[in-house]
Amino acid sequence: MIGSLQTWLWGQWSRYGLTIALITFVLDQAHKWWMILGYRIAEKGRVTITPFLDLVYVLNRGVSYGMFTQGDQRGQYVLASFAVVASLGLAVWLARGVDNKILAASVGLIIGGALGNGLDRILLGGVADFFSAHAFGYYWYVFNVADVAIVAGVVGLLYDSFVSSRPNNSAGNSRDGSGDASKLS
Repeated sequence: MIGSLQTWLWGQWSRYGLTIALITFVLDQAHKWWMILGYRIAEKGRVTITPFLDLVYVLNRGVSYGMFTQGDQRGQYVLASFAVVASLGLAVWLARGVDNKILAASVGLIIGGALGNGLDRILLGGVADFFSAHAFGYYWYVFNVADVAIVAGVVGLLYDSFVSSRPNNSAGNSRDGSGDASKLS
């Protein structure tokens, strides 16, 4: 029973991916708390860093771009619970389906970012965002370190799906997709 459970929760790339998740989570939380308590961004308002990047404190009570805003703490608990469940699902995938370093790092970035934003929902009542990108009078959404990690993780997943970064296990197919009919018999 324990061996079977261990197979579900621990695989060849689990240590690597979960280490990336832990580092991402710690960096995200350290940055958020430094911005809130150390730098005191809420008191400073909008701080111009470059012509296209400002620092500002926004508490996002919804999901991406403020969609599905949750007005009460119960809604934040639901969204935080979703982050935990999704992270557990990703951890199982990491243990059972990930077969290379790129995938492991990508899944780890997504887990760490999701849990970082989930903890914000519990402690702050929403996700703390600070970076405001803009150009030519257009402002995009305000984001944080966890969001950057999640996007980088998704980019890694897309890269892995398009680039043959893992060995091809199907018989008769070479890495470039051309088949060798002699191996099919």
